Amino acid sequence: MTLSPYPESLIDYLAEYFGSRDFFECHEIMEEHWKRDGESPLARCWLALIRIAVMQYHARRGNQAGAYKLLVKTAEEFEPEWMGMMGLDGTRLADMLRERREKWTAPDRAVYEEFELPIADPELLRLARQACEERGWSWRTPLHAVPDEVVHRHHLRDRREVIASREKAAEAKSAQRQSKD
Repeated sequence: MTLSPYPESLIDYLAEYFGSRDFFECHEIMEEHWKRDGESPLARCWLALIRIAVMQYHARRGNQAGAYKLLVKTAEEFEPEWMGMMGLDGTRLADMLRERREKWTAPDRAVYEEFELPIADPELLRLARQACEERGWSWRTPLHAVPDEVVHRHHLRDRREVIASREKAAEAKSAQRQSKD
């Protein structure tokens, strides 16, 4: 068995992105990696991939304002030179973000279209395709083949843990403000 130079989470992200087209799951995978690897020089790349997946999720569901906001933020903070270290074509991806921003021009112009991440390294492509195949998915699954439960995934999940975590963070922030007064 050959060890991959790429984190397993990147390969999993790409398998989901191109196979299941579960952009919500892509976000979950990469966010977990980003939280673990937040001090890495590649942390901004992980964040860009999170935002791209969420942009696609919102666009596909018709949340134009959400998709547009994430596109703008990603395009503004994107660092193409680091993406090459992750096996992606950073220059091409920067161009794709710019082209999409020019096309969308405003939130009401944001419509879902495939946004195929440019994989530059043939080995990363091989690993991602293999992971996709192992999960029983086709590479580059078309939109019409994605089930509704994937498209509207966040409506179907149990959010109690997320809500409790947000409430706890808000309480801690409030307590911190009060202690400063």
